[in-house]
Amino acid sequence: MKAIVIGAGISGLACANYLQRSGIQTLILEQAAAPGGVSTSWKRKGYNFEGGIHWLIGAKKEIPLHDIWVETGALQENNPVYFKDPIYTLVDEKGQMPLYRDLHGLELTGWRDRLALAILKLHLKCFDGFHQPIKDIKGVKSKYPRSSSLWEYVKMGGAALITPFLVMQSARFYAKRFKNPRIRALLGAVVEPSINALSLIYTLSTFTMGDSGYPKGGSLQMARNMAAHFEGLGGEIRYRTQVQEVLRTDSAWSVRVGEELLQADAVVISMDARSAIDKLFKTPIRDSWAQKMRSGLRTTQCMFLGVGVKADLRAWPRSMQIVLPEPLQAAGRTYKTIVVNNYADVKGYAPEGCSVITCLLHGRTYPWWKAAKEEGTYVAKKQEVMAAFLKAIGRVIPVIAEQADVTDVATPLTYERYCGTFEGSYMSDWPPFQPLYRAPYRYERGLYFTGQRTAYSGGLPPSAQSARLTAQYVCRDLDVTFVPHD
Repeated sequence: MKAIVIGAGISGLACANYLQRSGIQTLILEQAAAPGGVSTSWKRKGYNFEGGIHWLIGAKKEIPLHDIWVETGALQENNPVYFKDPIYTLVDEKGQMPLYRDLHGLELTGWRDRLALAILKLHLKCFDGFHQPIKDIKGVKSKYPRSSSLWEYVKMGGAALITPFLVMQSARFYAKRFKNPRIRALLGAVVEPSINALSLIYTLSTFTMGDSGYPKGGSLQMARNMAAHFEGLGGEIRYRTQVQEVLRTDSAWSVRVGEELLQADAVVISMDARSAIDKLFKTPIRDSWAQKMRSGLRTTQCMFLGVGVKADLRAWPRSMQIVLPEPLQAAGRTYKTIVVNNYADVKGYAPEGCSVITCLLHGRTYPWWKAAKEEGTYVAKKQEVMAAFLKAIGRVIPVIAEQADVTDVATPLTYERYCGTFEGSYMSDWPPFQPLYRAPYRYERGLYFTGQRTAYSGGLPPSAQSARLTAQYVCRDLDVTFVPHD
């Protein structure tokens, strides 16, 4: 039995690992020169810029998702997990205010803030122990069968009860319960404020449960681990290989790479599903789920800014929500606050005595950058954005602007070019009032989808879970026993 996986992102690598271990000879085709997809990092003159993971859900051994990371080789002895605390620290004209995992240290200005904090703790308590069950699909033969008990769901009943309430409001609206604007600003660092409050509470709960850590070496080490694990099982990865088309031949599905036509018993599309439904097929997929994806998908776009600094920044917090004295104007958008990640305490990310900081500026800027590219001003605009950023952050941490050694800017067009993502987005937003969306993991026998775009709101957890489920659908169709681990 043979399978082809299109894309060596986290989901593609995980799915391929499961297929290869289950006895299906698997080939991964990846257009970039390295594994990881949008979850990756890169180096510039001795500085390492983390472009993917900021925290990994399932890093804690007691969380079921942890099993997938271990089974697919993502977490090994070479990348132990660091659990940061505080999660974020607000930096403004009044000083610093941390957000710890147990929520202590917040400045409560009166009864309203105390009540809001009590409600927040109650909601987090409802999510204590919440997780996505890891179980087998119906009809698959598994060497190590896995199912969920009724008690497992009963223990998560509190989360189920308040989920409709949280989905109906934005994270920004939820944070308005606090009177203190500094607390509202601090909560705005956890998730994008425009998405629903469920995302805020779920993410915060992973921290309060002791989960969500940062693996040593970050995104690229984790992706390399998965790739090496897959190849160690006998799988093959072809980098710098662009897939032109997925087509049906002789009642089966095949993949066209240049003039070569590759046939397999199963084709798994792990690249961005929103791009794939239009670009990989001679006739774009028009099923209802695909139409819904086209009309309802709201993408999470960002500008990635990285700065290598000739200074030791360990005196500053690891992750900061900075309230700017003057707004930052970038790519037609205005930013009053920015989230800055400081990797000064991470060995190997910068030359001795130096530091690395990164910043993600969220917002729909793809049209703006696309226009700049067409006008021939793209490079100049990137330089302008970096100059504006250094000026803005220099008012708060002067040494960054004064000692900037290396700078790097990635735009949505960068993500589109290297990763093939729709509009250069790295996730899908899950806005308020919108029901949970899922794309089919099994399109039909022989053709499958996996990846974070198959469900809201994206990211690493659905990437891992969809990979395991997709691999099981393939195994069931090919009448092969699913083997998750040795």
